Amino acid sequence: MKFSRIAAAVTTAALAPAVLIASPAFAAGPDAPATGNQPAPTAPDQAVPDQAAPDQAVPNQAEEDRKTILAIIAHPMASEFMQEAGRKAIADGPKAMRKFIEVDQHNIRMDDYRIAILRLLPDAGPGLKEGINKVLTHGNTIEKLRQFYDVTQHELRLDDNNKVEISRLIAGGGTGVKEAGKKALDGTAADRAEFLKTGRHRAQAQDDLVELARIDEGWDGPILSEAISKLMDGSPTPSALRHFLEVTQYELRDQDNRVAIAQIIDGAGPELLKAGRAALAGTPADRTEFLKTGLQEARAKDQAAKDKDKPAPGKDGDTKGNGTGGTTNTTGNTAVTAQGNNGTPLATTGAGDHTTLIAGGAGTALIAGAGLLLAARMRRAGAEG
Repeated sequence: MKFSRIAAAVTTAALAPAVLIASPAFAAGPDAPATGNQPAPTAPDQAVPDQAAPDQAVPNQAEEDRKTILAIIAHPMASEFMQEAGRKAIADGPKAMRKFIEVDQHNIRMDDYRIAILRLLPDAGPGLKEGINKVLTHGNTIEKLRQFYDVTQHELRLDDNNKVEISRLIAGGGTGVKEAGKKALDGTAADRAEFLKTGRHRAQAQDDLVELARIDEGWDGPILSEAISKLMDGSPTPSALRHFLEVTQYELRDQDNRVAIAQIIDGAGPELLKAGRAALAGTPADRTEFLKTGLQEARAKDQAAKDKDKPAPGKDGDTKGNGTGGTTNTTGNTAVTAQGNNGTPLATTGAGDHTTLIAGGAGTALIAGAGLLLAARMRRAGAEG
């Protein structure tokens, strides 16, 4: 009995690798098992007793063979071609059924495995495609095909995914991650799995320490700087470093910004005081924006108001007639640099006569700073009285 589909599968498996990989449509025939379904297991061969004549059926053997074939074709994983061949063998009699059990079912099963493996091609990565090509070229036993389908394909797919993930980490990583990731890509599948499990975290920790040092170097605020020093002087875990860079540093930056704004608005003009209070009552972004641009704008308004109130040259109040308007002091706080989430320097406070706030640690609260400022103002008011 000839099976054209088996011959086609065998011929295709013998073709050049490029042909196999370029022809995934071969696996789309209705005879193959559904995608993701393993072909049904073959039934064990059942030999005919020696005393039976070649053309004589053993009592009940034909019935047993018929039941065996019915079980094979009733299996949920049996392909349409397996079912068709089994029904034909039953219809053709005892010899056909015996041949189906001993020979044909095994050949059909190999064909089913080849088709199931070919169906893996459309979404396969480079490693899996190479493995499919190899097993279809050299997988001449059902054991090899079954091993590839049940085990090897999953290993190759995982390694392909690992390569993609490592490439992604390299693209966005620091020097340590890039070097360790490239080394893993050049290594074995086990090297890549180990990198993603532990190596990436060690490499990231090295990069994070470098980043912390860079932030500390460019930041003037005492709260964040003190926290960085404390963290780096200890033995931080990779996860602790990550959390500090992704979360904690921005909380501490904002605390430093609060302290800086409180210092700036102490004794400030009405416009600067109003803008500073609004920033303190707003969001971290509001405070960053105030230190970046709002501070200068508010000071300019206050200065414009002072200039407007100056007497004209030669009038009352200009004792020297030079238009200076007396000896009014408009020094105020010095300019500051905005304190944002991008690692720019913290605002430096003006020298002037302002009381400096001492921020002792990451827990310094704005209300404590406001209390100090209020006390200083009361002392000045009493002295003036």
